[in-house]
Amino acid sequence: MTQFECEAILFDLDGTLVDSTASVERCWRRWTARAGMAFEPVMAIAHGRPAAETLQKVAPHLNLAVESAWLEDAEVADAQTVRVIDGAQALLTSLPANRWGIVTSGTDRLARARIYHAGLPLPYLLVTADNVINGKPDPEPYLVGAQQMGLLPADCIVIEDSAAGVASAQAAGMRVIAVAAAHDAVGLETADLVIAHLRDLRVTPSLNRSGRMMVWASDSANHH
Repeated sequence: MTQFECEAILFDLDGTLVDSTASVERCWRRWTARAGMAFEPVMAIAHGRPAAETLQKVAPHLNLAVESAWLEDAEVADAQTVRVIDGAQALLTSLPANRWGIVTSGTDRLARARIYHAGLPLPYLLVTADNVINGKPDPEPYLVGAQQMGLLPADCIVIEDSAAGVASAQAAGMRVIAVAAAHDAVGLETADLVIAHLRDLRVTPSLNRSGRMMVWASDSANHH
């Protein structure tokens, strides 16, 4: 067992708590067909980043507001296809409600739709693309999360599945546990710990009076 101590846990959403990969790829495939662009190069940039930032990179010649709205509408309409990731429900319901949050690259509307359709509880804290200027891999999303919880970055542990998310959390000064279940672990090696599945984690309140939480990871994990 590998053990961490923290005040709060901040989770990424897509690929970490909900399996939205097929939905994301389906919507980006429709968008690239609409824009007359190749799918694979666009998708390589899109993982873990805000859609608006991806659109700025790959289609600076198009109207960002129009394309962002089109993509958001497509993804919200497709949100009913997302599935909860094995272990997410049990893990979240085991946590004190004010000790966890979600920090996502999606918009507020999209995040709430996916959380709802996955059957997950709405978090105490939800940081979305609507709350920040710079998305992952910039540290701003996780810094905003810690600030809104009234905590120092060092008091938070982040659960992520993308290279952009790991980079964001580490730049914010947080410890990161990366979940490699949804895809290969490329870009996740710098995380403090890489685990195969979310169900490899369990959290218990600390036995001392600090009120901190203990995060336990199974021995199948790779410690860095």
